[in-house]
Amino acid sequence: MNQPTPNQPANRRRFLKDSSAAVVGGTLATAWATPAHAAGSDILKVGLIGCGGRGSGAAVNAMRAEPNVQLTAMADAFVDRVEHSSKVLQRQLGKQFAVTPETTFHGFDAYKQLIATDVDVVLLCTPPHFRPMQLKAAIEAGKHVFCEKPVAVDGPGLRSVAETVKKAKEKNLNLVSGLCWRYDYGVRETMKRIQDGAIGDIMAVQENYLTGTLWHRGRKPNWSEMEYQMRNWLYFTWLSGDHIVEQHIHSLDKALWLMGDKRPLKATGMGGRQMRTDDQWGHVFDHFAVCYEWENGAKTFSYTRQMSGCKNNVEDYVLGTKGRAMILRNTVQPNGSEAWKYRGAKPSMYDVEHKELFAAIRSGNTINNGEYMTDSTLMAIMGREACYTGQEITSEQMFNSKQHLAPAKYEWTNVEVPAVAQPGQTKLS
Repeated sequence: MNQPTPNQPANRRRFLKDSSAAVVGGTLATAWATPAHAAGSDILKVGLIGCGGRGSGAAVNAMRAEPNVQLTAMADAFVDRVEHSSKVLQRQLGKQFAVTPETTFHGFDAYKQLIATDVDVVLLCTPPHFRPMQLKAAIEAGKHVFCEKPVAVDGPGLRSVAETVKKAKEKNLNLVSGLCWRYDYGVRETMKRIQDGAIGDIMAVQENYLTGTLWHRGRKPNWSEMEYQMRNWLYFTWLSGDHIVEQHIHSLDKALWLMGDKRPLKATGMGGRQMRTDDQWGHVFDHFAVCYEWENGAKTFSYTRQMSGCKNNVEDYVLGTKGRAMILRNTVQPNGSEAWKYRGAKPSMYDVEHKELFAAIRSGNTINNGEYMTDSTLMAIMGREACYTGQEITSEQMFNSKQHLAPAKYEWTNVEVPAVAQPGQTKLS
């Protein structure tokens, strides 16, 4: 039975904007092999867990990826969010929308009920806190998974995901990450040229993710503190990991990629709340600056900020011994040579993620992005804790940390409001 949940008017995370933007792009030609999923059918059944803007957008991308795919189940903590997303997706997806009242679930245990249905693929698009438990449940049930970033908010979550990734490999289950730049053709080719030595050995990387503020859904008198925090999950570290984890992970993942997907040794940094100091902003920071160091001495200088009225910049700057590059601009500039710029096909990376997932399921050529999605999340969390504590944090220390950010119970009650971290005083357990 579904747990009772508040039934409030839906709030969209720019669903219509996100989904319309995400569907722009070309198509990929794929020769499909014999289906390797539900016997007797060439239809892949997809279930969506997390019906906010990103989740609803992911469902659109998945359905666009291939015609022989149907959305058959939906789940969210909030009934209003499921209902709203269902209405919008039904209009957008047409015959590919095959969700029924019997396959629509809400409550804290909704993900378990969806996974118990006959779906072949699960889209995990809930707030990051819930991903370790939901990923574990999906893989244990033998489902292929598309898992949004990041995959955890603390050490226990990281360790859980790492074990689940191993189980997915043992079961030959596909696990595709929402770290979408890995699926961008221009970024892929730019990375290949750098890793083939076009600019020599990498000495330093500067990762900028400087943006404005995001949405806030306010507070309603009849909401419990738990509901308020979950409706505004960006602003609570136990739910989002803070924006260095929830957003800046895209930049940090590219730094990890540049370093051959090897974990950094350590991180030091600073950050705080300069503009978002009111209680409505929960307890997250509004800016971070972190230096990561690798075993070979290379460093990544990462900067992320969410402030209105400031100059924005999102780019990856790479300095090598023989040149430099900018990843998102798809340019590589060797010293003394003409700059190279990618000018090939640019299909939507959001579509490509799902195209390649479905192609792998049908062909039997398993994709498992689990190791790098875990390590990128680790990198982001250790950067957060370096700033929260004011201390040097190693990757080993963070991975083995006992810090557990989950509430005591998942109930619609007045849960604790976490304190804002104080560098020099806050400790990492």
